[in-house]
Amino acid sequence: MAVDQSVNELFRPRAQKADGQIAQMRPSLTHFQQVTRKLVRNKLAMVGLTLIIMLIAMAIIGPHLVPYSYSDQSLLSANQEISSEHWFGTDELGRDMFSRTWYGARISLIIGISAALIDLVIGVTVGGIAGYMAGRGKKGDRIDTIIMRLIEVLYGLPYLLVVIMLMVVMEPGIVTIIIALSATGWVGMARLVRGQILQLKNQEFIMAAQVLGAKFPRILLRHLIPNTIGVIIVNLTFTIPSAIFAESFLSFLGLGVQAPIASWGTMTNDALGVILTGDWWRLFFPALMISLTMFAFNVFGDGLQDALDPRIRE
Repeated sequence: MAVDQSVNELFRPRAQKADGQIAQMRPSLTHFQQVTRKLVRNKLAMVGLTLIIMLIAMAIIGPHLVPYSYSDQSLLSANQEISSEHWFGTDELGRDMFSRTWYGARISLIIGISAALIDLVIGVTVGGIAGYMAGRGKKGDRIDTIIMRLIEVLYGLPYLLVVIMLMVVMEPGIVTIIIALSATGWVGMARLVRGQILQLKNQEFIMAAQVLGAKFPRILLRHLIPNTIGVIIVNLTFTIPSAIFAESFLSFLGLGVQAPIASWGTMTNDALGVILTGDWWRLFFPALMISLTMFAFNVFGDGLQDALDPRIRE
């Protein structure tokens, strides 16, 4: 009797519907729904996502909102301040800064996203092979060792130094920048994916797939990679702003895109020579866009990382 009373004090029965069935207290959610709910409730991450969408939208439609091309010159309109005619002012050649800023956004985003996607493909492939082959006999260990030694050598090299050396040797251009940024940029992704694969490959569902006769490519593509997609996406959101910043830095040094093509880095480089003359708008807007892009992708990546982490409760 005392036991029954203590149980009743500790536990409360669920509410019942009119038909006598126990009401479900909380509807079950899929993993995607749980991640989405946690991400939406993260206000800072939503601010970052909103900024990303706005930046991409303005990069597409921004240059078409004014009647000036990014390369149109008019010496009669040189170095004009912000006005109703030129919303972001003009530069020393009379080119409209509003059109150049958003055209530069296209170039910077294309380079950043392209380099990040190439890093993703190479990093996931190399890291997946290394992680799966590790511990699978002498041949597998040898393959893993060779790949990891290569990764360690590349990881030990200064990233920007390698990129600058490649830019000096190769002909300047958008494709060259993307290749240079991707030359060693995939190393971090490869190390991350390898670590994830090492944790997953001894799980029961992988062993079941092996018993059923699944080959290495199928196990990697159908079972291992999909279960690492969360950390891959998070890493991708951090790689994009890093590539954009690297492109801006190269263009600032004069190693990036060449005139008349505009990017945020080239615009910043052009503005430094006249910043002391009071033409503040020429440096302010491209620097602001670089800062906003870095902020937006990083806070969204942080929020996405928290949303995908099962250890963090709502």
